[in-house]
Amino acid sequence: MTARSVESVESGRRRQLVEAALDILEAEGPGGLTMRSLAERVGIRAPSLYKHVADKDELTALLIAEAFRGFGGAGHAAMDALPRGAPTTTQLRTLGRAYRSWALAHPHLYRLATGGELRRDLLPEGLEAWAAEPVVTAAGSEPRARAVWAFAHGMTILELDGRFPPDADLDAAWEQGIRAFGEAARPDHAEEGSASDSEAISRSMNGT
Repeated sequence: MTARSVESVESGRRRQLVEAALDILEAEGPGGLTMRSLAERVGIRAPSLYKHVADKDELTALLIAEAFRGFGGAGHAAMDALPRGAPTTTQLRTLGRAYRSWALAHPHLYRLATGGELRRDLLPEGLEAWAAEPVVTAAGSEPRARAVWAFAHGMTILELDGRFPPDADLDAAWEQGIRAFGEAARPDHAEEGSASDSEAISRSMNGT
């Protein structure tokens, strides 16, 4: 899948609605985004919205899709800018910076896209996988990529929510996490882990 294939195909009034909703969301937060406020922004009556968007769930899905294109695109661009064969830690560090920067620049959209249940049935087919490709490639496996994302999301949402102490060195915290994942992805480390796991299983089976 290419960047072009996941670009928004909305056109005309629907595209106008999405752009207006993004503006309201980023300026006023989720509380300011209602079907009525959206209708007022684009200059139509609220009931007319439903000719273009089925309901608030569909509108939310359209916005989440924009978020996936946003941070997914940032991730792809970050990976494309790296030299071929860049170390795993370098790839993860670069992706982390791109992800964090995008989220801090779009806090309300980021929260909307990453909070609550994800209605995958309302998203364009393949979009979520495309957005995840950079981290899966860098991490080397889907399970490790999920762990990396959990770390990145946790760091990001805690920063957005102001939960770290004012003097916390967040750059250092990110670096510690990235280095740990980069080290875990090393082939020699993985082999050592596999051997340890096998020994532990053997001891358990033998009752030692």
